[in-house]
Amino acid sequence: MAGKVRERKAEHIRICLEEEVEAKNITTWLEHVWLVHSALPEVDYGDVDLRTEFLGHEFSAPIIVSAMTGGTEEAVPINKAIAEAVEELGLGMGLGSQRAALEDPGLAKTFRVAREAAPTAFIMANIGYQEVANGLPVEALERIICMVEADALAIHLNPLQEVVQALRGSSGRPFLERLAEITDSLDIPVVVKEVGFGISAEVARELERVGVDAVDVAGAGGTSWAAVEYYRALEAGGVLKAELGRTFWDWGIPTAASILEVTSSTKLAVIASGGLRTGLDMAKCLALGADMTGAALPILKVAMKGPEAVKEKLRTLMEELRTAVFATGCRRVADLAEKPVVITGPLAEWARARGLPVEELARRSLKGQI
Repeated sequence: MAGKVRERKAEHIRICLEEEVEAKNITTWLEHVWLVHSALPEVDYGDVDLRTEFLGHEFSAPIIVSAMTGGTEEAVPINKAIAEAVEELGLGMGLGSQRAALEDPGLAKTFRVAREAAPTAFIMANIGYQEVANGLPVEALERIICMVEADALAIHLNPLQEVVQALRGSSGRPFLERLAEITDSLDIPVVVKEVGFGISAEVARELERVGVDAVDVAGAGGTSWAAVEYYRALEAGGVLKAELGRTFWDWGIPTAASILEVTSSTKLAVIASGGLRTGLDMAKCLALGADMTGAALPILKVAMKGPEAVKEKLRTLMEELRTAVFATGCRRVADLAEKPVVITGPLAEWARARGLPVEELARRSLKGQI
């Protein structure tokens, strides 16, 4: 089994690097989020403060490299390059599912390399919905946490991907029951994340009820794991799975809508990810109420070139975010959550249809906004 998981992880990396795996006919809807420009900023550009605290950890900017890979030898240089970059820049990273390392302890090094290269950075361990729903014991979760000295545990939700991948999918009820036990048992924060299809208000409320500390919305508009599995199915001759992948390529809740769904219905901390490609995208997510932002595919592509390329990409995102903070008249990145935001187009229609209070975003205090 471990060999099959290792092979699948390698295929995922290759396909994400070689094929067009992003959404085709749906976007993040962040283009329908407008930040109000300030022609007279309150602070010098160099004094803009991006620092933030999340789940008890200090970050130089609200950016996490989203969960990506592990469990295959190809992951070692990728995780090492990312870890070196986030350690130097004061950011964070998530690891890919550590299931493979539970089945084959020899694969632990593909994950542990991250902590070795980033002794002080924020690192999230990772396990899947399926494993939790099937009763993976807390002791096994503690092993993957200790494996990387994790600051938080991410549990990823990928039921649609499981259907396209293997024509199987588990009910969410056993998962929620186990999740309540896990949040009661672990000493570190538990983050539940989607893999690219978004989290609704209804799901967020259930997660809050069982004690989850934060969610990563991972909305639609970026990498589609239905698309990734479509390519895998094509290569394996799986016609039915390929058709499912094609049909559900653009399925999901766009990232901007998912942020509004979660922030308007719960008090959970929120990581915004799913198709974020610039620091301006990140600023818009923070203005919508997210606490942190994440990106995966753009970082994977540069990680193949080594840590310096990752640092350059992350520095660019940080400066783009700083520019957006400055241009909206903010002194601190946290101030974005107090500035007016204009919502238009299908995002506004979605919000009205779902009863989300977006009018409050536009009515925020205009203090400091000229």
